Amino acid sequence: MSRRTKKPLAKRGPGGDRPKAGVKAGARPAKAGSAKPGAFKAGPVRGNRGEDGRPVSARPVRKRAERPAAERPGERFAGRSGAAPRPRPDALAPEPDKAKPDAPLPTKVETVTVTADENGMRVDRFLEARFPGLSFSHIQRIVRKGELRVNGKRADSKDRLEEGQSVRIPPLKLDAPKLPGHLSEAEQKTLAQLKEMTLFEDADVLVLNKPAGLAVQGGSGTTRHIDQMLEVLRDAKGQKPRLVHRIDKETAGCLLVAKTRFAATALTGSFRHRSARKIYWALVAGVPKPKQGRISTYLAKDESEEDSIMRVAKHGDDGASHAVTYYAVVETSGQKLAWVSLKPVTGRTHQLRAHMAHIGHAIVGDPKYFNIENWQLPGGLQNRLHLLARRIVIPHPRGGVIDVSAPLPPHMLQSWNLLGLEHDRFDPIEHAPEE
Repeated sequence: MSRRTKKPLAKRGPGGDRPKAGVKAGARPAKAGSAKPGAFKAGPVRGNRGEDGRPVSARPVRKRAERPAAERPGERFAGRSGAAPRPRPDALAPEPDKAKPDAPLPTKVETVTVTADENGMRVDRFLEARFPGLSFSHIQRIVRKGELRVNGKRADSKDRLEEGQSVRIPPLKLDAPKLPGHLSEAEQKTLAQLKEMTLFEDADVLVLNKPAGLAVQGGSGTTRHIDQMLEVLRDAKGQKPRLVHRIDKETAGCLLVAKTRFAATALTGSFRHRSARKIYWALVAGVPKPKQGRISTYLAKDESEEDSIMRVAKHGDDGASHAVTYYAVVETSGQKLAWVSLKPVTGRTHQLRAHMAHIGHAIVGDPKYFNIENWQLPGGLQNRLHLLARRIVIPHPRGGVIDVSAPLPPHMLQSWNLLGLEHDRFDPIEHAPEE
């Protein structure tokens, strides 16, 4: 089991030992009079730094319209819940798509070899990248039936591919394109709902404000989800926008979607190389001590017939993956509740939920991980997961930076108002280290 200390973060040894599971205190808050009270001190950040000390990778590639310093990517942001998303300037207008042409759909069984660029990709994403326009249900069907094989063996859609592996692909069928003038009444309603969710959109990228309770992808007992809704956005070539990442069904907030194959490749690479920054807000039981810290554990999935849950594991355990999260307390409501800002470095399943429960401060309304005995929900608060994918900052595929924030969902806004929390306060997690 891991533990928390107030010692400085330990560096890797000469042998490159992996970090031990545990929670370590973050840097001390800035001294009085500092321009950025409560922020983490500058820590090791991926990439080179410029003369101003900021990572070069965090700067827009092209010249952009000037914004107030508090709103620039990589600096503290006011984060008003009702703030409108910032559109990209005209200087970042899309250029002609330079991606390789889409591979033709196989009309008979084909065998392909995994390339170096595809090393580490999940089976389902491998198919999405190779054959844009394939529906999620079609991909899951051929994998489930064993029609797709890797090195002659059945594969799961979540399995990771390795360079040089041989993939047997059955004949594929592309869904017919949906034209706006031929949408049914139900499809037109779905299109309107997607437009209402939209925080940012251009020719390549779509950022949705996913409501709590709406799944991102299908599963057992799930009949409506974002991936299904995106079917109404197929273009004239039959290509459907692709999911770049996922968030839990009960988590609200920013969901990034690629509208083109070119954008999907670039955005997926940004997540793989950790040049994307995600910030979450949560309401947790109690007040974490220290108020800023780093949670480092190994997580493994425990599955049963009824449910699956992530548990804290030891290095070397079967299926265990290293997970790192930075947290910072933004504001408290006495000693019973705290509003925390969370910055995941890794992207494990249920990482934030499992990590906060692990340090004894589970997220309010979490049906899987909240197990504090004799804890009573304050009156007026809804017993729903209080977790928001608040902000995403990621390089735009054609230059510049996408920087979008989502407002508090209705049940969290109600809780913030009842507890007297100021949702437009600065966010102290901004300058947490990137690794």
